Amino acid sequence: MKLRFVCAVVLILLTAALLQARGRTEIVPHGMPLASFPMRLGDWSGTDIPQDPEVLQILGPGDFLLREYQAQSRGAPPIGLFIAYFPSQRANDTIHSPKHCLPGSGWMPVVNDRVMLNLPGHKPFPANRYVVARAGAREFVLYWYWAHDRGVASEYWAKFYLVKDSIRMNRSDGALVRITTPMLPGESLQAAEKRVLPFADHLGPLLDDYIPR
Repeated sequence: MKLRFVCAVVLILLTAALLQARGRTEIVPHGMPLASFPMRLGDWSGTDIPQDPEVLQILGPGDFLLREYQAQSRGAPPIGLFIAYFPSQRANDTIHSPKHCLPGSGWMPVVNDRVMLNLPGHKPFPANRYVVARAGAREFVLYWYWAHDRGVASEYWAKFYLVKDSIRMNRSDGALVRITTPMLPGESLQAAEKRVLPFADHLGPLLDDYIPR
């Protein structure tokens, strides 16, 4: 009972703080548009994937990138990249968690844990690591929340920092970064992860150009 009371008080205080921050004119930073994100990352060449207008309407105002990268090596499965950047989250246009979206698309989690990422140019941070399955197919998913040169795995921590940054910086911008790859029959989680991590290393140094610090 005491823990519930404390949580309720903290939630009320955070809500009050956010409402107070909303009264100020928000600083909306300007980063490079995601459409200009490099088509070539290391050995991978990208192809844009058309985005569903209904999905974009659900996501709300923001800048979105959906792209598939193919390695030069033959037979290697492609790597999918999705970045959703919201310049402002004060009008309830907040980041949607893949944890809720994936089951809605028919993908069910088989593995759900976290891994520490150490991307070049950034401090280590936790990311969500999933293996999802649908109709006999499996996919490896790595995603995290990114704002102001800070990565977190938890959507709750992302919301906490959203309130904190709204007060401290007068900014509410943030992004979701998701990397996926189809898993070969019988392929292990470790093998799929080994394919994705070098791609993430090429992605890391570019994040601050498109998601302002």
